[in-house]
Amino acid sequence: MKLDWKLFLPASVGVLPSLALAQQAEKPNVIVIMADDLGYGDLSCNGSNTVRTPNVERLANSGVRFTDAHSVAATSTPSRYSFLTGHYSWRRKDTGIAPGDAGMIIRPEQYTVADLFEANGYATCAIGKWHLGIGDKTGEQNWNEKITPNLADIGFGHSYIMAATADRVPCVYIENGKVANYDASAPIEVDYNKPFPGIPTGKDNPELLYNLKPSHGHDQAIVNGISRIGYMKGGGKALWKDEFIADSIVSHAVEFIKLHKDEPFFLYCATNDIHVPRFPHERFRGKSGMGYRGDAILQFDWSVGQLLDVLDELGLTEKTLVVLTSDNGPVVDDGYKDRAVELLGDHRPWGPYRGSKYSNFEAGTRVPFIVSWPGKVKKGVSSALISQIDFLGTMAEMLGTTLNTEQKKDSEGYLKSWLGKSKKGRDYVVESAGALSISDGEWKYITPNNKRAFNPNTSVETGNFPSDQLYNLKNDLSEKNNVAGQHPKEVQRLKKILEREYKNL
Repeated sequence: MKLDWKLFLPASVGVLPSLALAQQAEKPNVIVIMADDLGYGDLSCNGSNTVRTPNVERLANSGVRFTDAHSVAATSTPSRYSFLTGHYSWRRKDTGIAPGDAGMIIRPEQYTVADLFEANGYATCAIGKWHLGIGDKTGEQNWNEKITPNLADIGFGHSYIMAATADRVPCVYIENGKVANYDASAPIEVDYNKPFPGIPTGKDNPELLYNLKPSHGHDQAIVNGISRIGYMKGGGKALWKDEFIADSIVSHAVEFIKLHKDEPFFLYCATNDIHVPRFPHERFRGKSGMGYRGDAILQFDWSVGQLLDVLDELGLTEKTLVVLTSDNGPVVDDGYKDRAVELLGDHRPWGPYRGSKYSNFEAGTRVPFIVSWPGKVKKGVSSALISQIDFLGTMAEMLGTTLNTEQKKDSEGYLKSWLGKSKKGRDYVVESAGALSISDGEWKYITPNNKRAFNPNTSVETGNFPSDQLYNLKNDLSEKNNVAGQHPKEVQRLKKILEREYKNL
């Protein structure tokens, strides 16, 4: 556990005294289901007619579904950093996409939402994809011993995580700082700079890739017939099999829920679906008609159903607030030959929006967002402008806890909006995808930059451009018409807000 608590202030009643006190007395369980690269248009509740996600629909029908919700960044590490800390990732230079051997990006002295729940008497747990580093320094972990610092040092009493993502080594689970199911006969070594002599790689030994082959990059260490990013040797029986990742994440999450059913708990359940390499369990393969990407969506929906079922089974549904969202927008070909492009058909993972993962355009950060708490949430659909940056502030408001300036930093409380009881969300959201952008729900401004406008590997329009971009989202949802020249006052207004945010370091 964290030893430095000097940032804490005593718990006090927030700005909504009666509401906060009542909810503090209840102390609802809180579950976050964080999908990976799931697009707004990948869900049937958001209008997809090409893939059915009945369990997500079930959750949406019991709560409020948001149509204008945003992650802070269009890639995983910075997005998740902001979600868990309430700090904009772009304020730091070390929050880019992390290698699998990254040191902890959220440092032990930094306040997190897990600290908030732990201080309020909750059992806390992180299961699944992490991608925020572990250990003190990049590349210096000893994977054969307990790694410190670890998630216990940032508020998570229990953790069972993938150090990064499935396409990056090490391909083992880390449980409370130790490699789970550790095999002493196969000590683990990881290197992101050079290969290990005599150890096959995807580049040199494509004949060993019996499950998936890379389309670009991803041609280094081979685990389970799939090549990855980074080099690895050892692991033995601790190595995961990709087709069982969803089952493993779900079973550990269910185990935690059952173990803590009689006390309040916070569970951060981060699925690997639908990130590459997509190799779902055979129960789902071939079921979507869209290849492994579509099948992985079905697997994600199954995972959601398993969590909802155990809440029903234990009588916890009405005592539990569930947030379902994604870390960023979708991408179709992100490095493997899984026929996602060829079999996409009429499916539009990005919905009606332009762009995708890695993009400054809307689809990069406009993500699925559902909040369910039966009896407390006003059911329906909300167009309130929502940002994941406010998870910390909103949970503090729910618990009646006042945070100091450094703790909350960029995170504010929007409990009424998140519960569907107010249509008023944020005045604006700030997003990052190589450039900064800002949207107030009507106007969207993207700052100028000279980075490439198109990534040929992923076929992503990045939204980068050397001059100002302004889009009217009310009239031009797909961001086709740059009207910066026609509306200079709007450009200046949004620029000033960004400048003010940027100075708030």
